[in-house]
Amino acid sequence: MRIAGIILIVLGALGLAYGGFSYTRRRETVSLGPLSATVTQRESVPIPPILGGIALIAGVALLFMGKRKGS
Repeated sequence: MRIAGIILIVLGALGLAYGGFSYTRRRETVSLGPLSATVTQRESVPIPPILGGIALIAGVALLFMGKRKGS
C-alpha cells in the first residue's frame, strides 16, 4: 500500500502542477499512389484540479494507513 500511496501522491502533485498533458498525433490524410500527405496534430488532455487533489489526498491517506498497520 505504501508504493501505491507514493504513486498517487506523485500523480496528484503532477496533475495539480501541470493541469494536463499533451501529445502529438500523426494522421495520413491523402494517399494517391506513391504520394501521401500527413498531418501532425497536437492534442491536449486536461486534468481537472479536483482530480489531482483527490489523488493527492488518497495517496497521503494510504501512506498513513500503511504506517498505522505496521506499528
